[in-house]
Amino acid sequence: MSETPRLRRAVRALLLDGDALVLIRRTKPGRPVYWTTPGGGIEPGDASPEAALRRELDEELGATAGAVRQVFACGEQSPGLYRLNTFYVCRLVSMDLSRRHGPEFDDPGSGRHDVERVTCTPAALAPIDLIPETLAAYLGDHAADLPGLAP
Repeated sequence: MSETPRLRRAVRALLLDGDALVLIRRTKPGRPVYWTTPGGGIEPGDASPEAALRRELDEELGATAGAVRQVFACGEQSPGLYRLNTFYVCRLVSMDLSRRHGPEFDDPGSGRHDVERVTCTPAALAPIDLIPETLAAYLGDHAADLPGLAP
C-alpha cells in the first residue's frame, strides 16, 4: 500500500526588471547548475499566498514588487511529496541583495544563490536549465506575453 504524499504549496515570482526576468542561478554540491524563480513554501503564518510571495522575495532578494497577477500553476511529484507551485508575474520595485536572509543563506552547504537577469524571451531562456521543467515549457510558449500580463 502506498503512502499518500505530503502536499507542499509554494509560490514563485516571475519577477520582471525592465525586459528581463530575475532568476536565481543555483550551484549546489553534487548537482548540475540550474536556474529557478524566487519563491518558496507558504508557511502557516502567511496571511495569503501573496503575503508568502512578498515574504519570499524579501528573504531571497531583499526585494519588493508591485502588484502581482497569478499566471500559471504546476505540480511536481517526488517520493512522499507533491509540490503545488503557483506562479505570479510582477515587476521589481526595489532590490538590495545585502538584505538577503533565511536558512539557505546561513548554511554554506546549500551552495550558491546567484541572482541573474535573463531577457524575457523564449530564445534567451531556452539554453538555461530552468526548473521546474513545466515552467520552462510555459515560458517557451509565453515569455513574450509576460510584460503585458504584469499589472
